[in-house]
Amino acid sequence: MSALAPTAVYLLCLLTSGVCAILLLRAYFRERSRLLLWTAVSFVFLALNNLALVADMVVFPATDLWIWRQLAAALALGVLLYGFIWEAES
Repeated sequence: MSALAPTAVYLLCLLTSGVCAILLLRAYFRERSRLLLWTAVSFVFLALNNLALVADMVVFPATDLWIWRQLAAALALGVLLYGFIWEAES
């Protein structure tokens, strides 16, 4: 396997999560559903997680950005969980 394959996967994951965030935000502005907002914010954090992954593994391989990647992932899951609980209560 070439060294280009992991980079391509990281970039495709970044692109996918970014597109999902944009589409969810567009749907939120059209429908004004709070669950769409929470999910969109979660995907924004997942896109930041993937951006940090690309920066960590490709751009700055000597720098350890593990804590920033984990923080972005935890925020994404926390926002999504909070949104699910909020919507279940209302």
